[in-house]
Amino acid sequence: MFQPTASDRQGGICRLLLLLLLLLLLLLLLPPSSLAPCDGGAGPDLRSQAVLAAARRNQDLLTFKRKPLLSKWKMEFRQAQAVCIPATHLHMTAATMQVSQKDFEKAQEQLKLLKKDPGNETKLKLYALFKQATEGPCNSPKPGMLDFVKKAKWDAWNSLGSLSQDNARQKYIELVSSLVSAESADQKKDASPEEGRHGGYETIIVTTKNKITKIMFNRPDKKNAINRKMYREIIQALEEAGKDDSTIAVITGNGEYYSSGNDLSNFTDIQPNQMEEMAKDGAVLLKEFVGHFIDFPKPLIAVVNGPAIGICVTVLALCDVVYASDRATFHSPFSQLGQSPEGCSSYLFPKIMGLAKASEILLFNKKLTAAEACAQGLVTEVFPERSFQKEVWARLEAYASLPKNSLALSKQLLRSAEKEKLHAVNSKECEVLQERWLSDECVNAIVSFFQRKSKL
Repeated sequence: MFQPTASDRQGGICRLLLLLLLLLLLLLLLPPSSLAPCDGGAGPDLRSQAVLAAARRNQDLLTFKRKPLLSKWKMEFRQAQAVCIPATHLHMTAATMQVSQKDFEKAQEQLKLLKKDPGNETKLKLYALFKQATEGPCNSPKPGMLDFVKKAKWDAWNSLGSLSQDNARQKYIELVSSLVSAESADQKKDASPEEGRHGGYETIIVTTKNKITKIMFNRPDKKNAINRKMYREIIQALEEAGKDDSTIAVITGNGEYYSSGNDLSNFTDIQPNQMEEMAKDGAVLLKEFVGHFIDFPKPLIAVVNGPAIGICVTVLALCDVVYASDRATFHSPFSQLGQSPEGCSSYLFPKIMGLAKASEILLFNKKLTAAEACAQGLVTEVFPERSFQKEVWARLEAYASLPKNSLALSKQLLRSAEKEKLHAVNSKECEVLQERWLSDECVNAIVSFFQRKSKL
């Protein structure tokens, strides 16, 4: 039997298509009358059908063409959106940056208007954030070890690492805002001062009430560390308290700390060529400070509300009574910082607690708990934290009701025999400290302290 090949099938299809095409052409060329039905009946109108068929083909063609055109239009619309969205986003970002830059400049102006010194640590943060915001990551060479100011600034800037300029700007604005808010709150407090408050002090709060003059260290954000201004204000407060109508004077701290001692940032404001002058002035100021504790004419009571460090531990031996919370600690890390004892502790500590115990504290930096300090005679009595203030102040008010002159004369009898000796010890301690502050040991120890602090 004959089997058609593929080429035969293809040829047949082509001939059929050609025949259909000729038939369609013939129908289109015939006049309309020749296509009318002979009997006038309702036979099919081939021309009309051809027209309808052509219309359908055109419609299909239009539909076919519309789809890719619509798809193309949609695609172009999406592309237009894709182009427009980043433009809008960039416009918003630029506006945000303008606002941020405007706020940044405003913060700089607000900082100039602050009346209260925010402290060296905060000033270093402000410096670092400003440099990061305006110049980016630290790009300056590391200063020498002895250039304390530049070294501290460089460490602060370098510690910000790769913090973006936008984030640095924002942090700068937030820090200035917090300083402005804090100063505003302080001004409101000053507008309605508590009863008996003495004016003219910035780093301490001095009040006189119920025959008690209270001197409160008031740098809680710095753990009540004593800077030069605070030294002078405490000296002034002791002078006034010694002459006013109060019966006793009380020293305490505001916040979690009693005091963290000497503010080591005192050293960061000094240029290398000013070291000798700084050491001399510091020794004079310290000698005057301790001298006012030695000469204070009334009963002087320390209320140690929290950790005490350095100079604020050593002068406790010059107070007449020391009451402590059970959360207080006592630490004198002199050798750790390349320094030497102060506050007459080199004489009074061995006398109070014995040479061996005093050596552990003054030579080897042993930190005492409140209970240990009480056992060794530095602290009079320890109270539970929850009832500390209530119990102590009830007792102090009872002391203040005692005859004023009797208390003052009795203190003179207790202290006068050794007053000359204490002044001599104070002079010698300050002389040695002046030498220590200029030594390589002390300089390196203080630099190491700031390096450890900058890594925290």
